[in-house]
Amino acid sequence: MFDLKIKNNRVTCRPGETVLDALLRENINIPYGCKAGACQSCVVQSLDAKPPAKAQGGLKDTLKSSGHFLACQCHPEQPMTLKLSKEAASFVDGRVAVNEPLNRNTQLLIIDINDADRYRAGQFVNLQRSDGLTRSYSIANIPHASGTLEFHIRRLPGGRFSTWVHEELKVGDSIPVSEPQGHCFYLPDRKEQGLLLIGTGTGLAPLAGILADALSHGHSGPIRLFHGSREHEDLYRVNEMRELAEHHPNFSYTPCISSGDAPEGFTQGRVHDAALSAQADLVSWRVFLCGHPDMVKSAQKQAYLKGARLADIYCDAFVVSAEQAPSA
Repeated sequence: MFDLKIKNNRVTCRPGETVLDALLRENINIPYGCKAGACQSCVVQSLDAKPPAKAQGGLKDTLKSSGHFLACQCHPEQPMTLKLSKEAASFVDGRVAVNEPLNRNTQLLIIDINDADRYRAGQFVNLQRSDGLTRSYSIANIPHASGTLEFHIRRLPGGRFSTWVHEELKVGDSIPVSEPQGHCFYLPDRKEQGLLLIGTGTGLAPLAGILADALSHGHSGPIRLFHGSREHEDLYRVNEMRELAEHHPNFSYTPCISSGDAPEGFTQGRVHDAALSAQADLVSWRVFLCGHPDMVKSAQKQAYLKGARLADIYCDAFVVSAEQAPSA
């Protein structure tokens, strides 16, 4: 028998029981469905002990690396501290180090934060205003390298949070930052694998973080970044990406414009069409898709049809209707 700790509760998992069995016996509310590991409704996270390998079968590598597992398939081999998916994220105080424009409608926000090691480039966090207004943004840098978190904040029409960041938030201000969330990040376990990165708008934020992380780990496979927007004025860091491509032979960068004529050096057309038409197939490639939900959904389907495994397709689709998260 092993103890399972969940916040202030302690549950004993009896011999032969799964974690799900034990939680349900104690009337702890946890979503579940098939109880066979197929629906993945009962995914929970171990905050300390490594879950048994069988309990992580079928999960993405990024979920496995962060201690997630299927409660219905887990017969504990040691005591575990668990976090259920419905638990609210905890916050710590950060301090604004930089808040300056990236282009006509996007702000670069850099926050100093303690314990930066627990954050990964490409994940997202919740940022909170003093009145409780909360929005989610993706991490655009390698946090542990600088002790900071970098975000790209696009001003949305009527967006209360983004307008506050653009007009009122100042360097030196304190701002609550949640624990890291999401599983769209780079793992350096297959460095020879091709990486295809496709993003729209501030979808560049998580992709820039993932790119920096891959290059810092000496990723040897090809890395292809396609960044798109309707107009070229809404793209940013174009020169920075081009300079990176000059210094890293395995990295290429293609800025795309979907509306009107594209200036010299830019590709005309929708970003995912340009990216996927340039690939004969995506067998053995890892694909990261970030930005508008319609683009992400369409590109995910096309990437799969070109041979990418679903387990190798990572998505960060932004909700754009009401400045809802993740917004990158």
